[in-house]
Amino acid sequence: MVVVDSETTTVLRVKGLLEFRCQLDSTDEQLVRNVISRTFETLRSQVKSESCVLAVSNSPLIIWPNKDAYATPEEITPSTLCEDMHQWIQTDEQESSGKKSSKKKSKKSSVASVINLRLMTEVTKPGPLSAPILTKTVLKSHFVSVTLPLDCVVCTGRSDTIKDACEQLIEALTHQLCEMEKVTLQNMKGMTLLVPEPVHFLLPEPKGLVTVVYPVGVPDSQLVAQRKELHQQFELPDDRPYFRRANAYHFPNEPYKDGYLRNPHLALTHPTLDNGKVYLVQGIYSYHHYMQDRVDDNGWGCAYRSLQTICSWFQQQGYVERPVPTHKEIQQALVDVGDKQASFVGSRQWIGSIEVQAVLSHLLGLTSKILFVSQGAELASKGRELANHFLTEGTPVMIGGGVLAHTILGVAWSETTGQIRYLILDPHYTGAEDLQVITDKGWCGWKGPDFWDQTAYYNLCLPQRPKVI
Repeated sequence: MVVVDSETTTVLRVKGLLEFRCQLDSTDEQLVRNVISRTFETLRSQVKSESCVLAVSNSPLIIWPNKDAYATPEEITPSTLCEDMHQWIQTDEQESSGKKSSKKKSKKSSVASVINLRLMTEVTKPGPLSAPILTKTVLKSHFVSVTLPLDCVVCTGRSDTIKDACEQLIEALTHQLCEMEKVTLQNMKGMTLLVPEPVHFLLPEPKGLVTVVYPVGVPDSQLVAQRKELHQQFELPDDRPYFRRANAYHFPNEPYKDGYLRNPHLALTHPTLDNGKVYLVQGIYSYHHYMQDRVDDNGWGCAYRSLQTICSWFQQQGYVERPVPTHKEIQQALVDVGDKQASFVGSRQWIGSIEVQAVLSHLLGLTSKILFVSQGAELASKGRELANHFLTEGTPVMIGGGVLAHTILGVAWSETTGQIRYLILDPHYTGAEDLQVITDKGWCGWKGPDFWDQTAYYNLCLPQRPKVI
């Protein structure tokens, strides 16, 4: 387990592939298990050997962790602080010349930076090489060859040296191989082995970052027993998913492959209210807005986009496996439940909060509460309801009124003064996925009560979390 806290300066992540190869000359289950265990022990010995090498990504740094943390270049010593490795890592702006970076990580940063390392093995050894000896043996046996994807994370503090980190990394790699052995033996099917894969999860404070090994190809629906054990081990409630693959931690230095922005509100500064508190969406969502996905929905698709943002939240929190629905899939769902005529599919007709509720129920099996507001001026008095929603459910809220729809991601509310600000994600944005433009221009931003049409009616769709593990 890795705990990321205020004393964390650098997270070290080492990834690499190890070849698992063994020959099974017997069909006896216990003998097969013994061979597999011996092969894993050989791999653990390989990780602990002097031939094990860690190469820092985008850097000339190479470390031999089992040679007293010997490293190159020579300026790096076992007593060098881990955070000083940042000086040697090239950024996108630098030339690939091997020069040290003059840009150091700020110690005031609230987010621990990540240094990526590659696990490698030296194939040559010093000294004279012996001549190869060739032999030929004819045997009938079952040969197993599997590539194991190791992926370990350790957290370092301000005073940790490279030698300290190497000891932690070797221990983490060895432990992960033990977990892979355990998962492999548990999921054996005759002579067929399932590849074990590590998955990282960031648990609520103070538990931190945890790595779990799952068998590849086994769906989450068949891993309920393992997840229940993990919930008990880490004293987590049984009504929320923490260890589904969709909950896997996304490291900050890795781009999302689908191109959508995640959680743009995290770049904003919270408003200050007298005796006020901030209540925010919990978890990760994607920002869906006009003109994405090669769909020209400018002027009519704002509620569809708000619904897609909500669906992305449930998908990325592990509650559902279904992809975010398209406009046509949303329209077809409304036809299927009898809310619209067949001609609605493919049209450019608006939808509202009631339709959003119906689609969430039909496509994702989710329930939602509807909050009716007869005129926009009344929204200023709904601070308690919204604060309670974000505190207990934590889901994005869709609000529709007149011809506009928006997504509410949180509220800043003072119980004593009644002051309120709304964190709005605006689906009417038509530009590129540029975080600075989106936050600077207020497409994601804090709005006051005057943001709403004071005389228009509004319906708010408040999706509810399912109680699942």
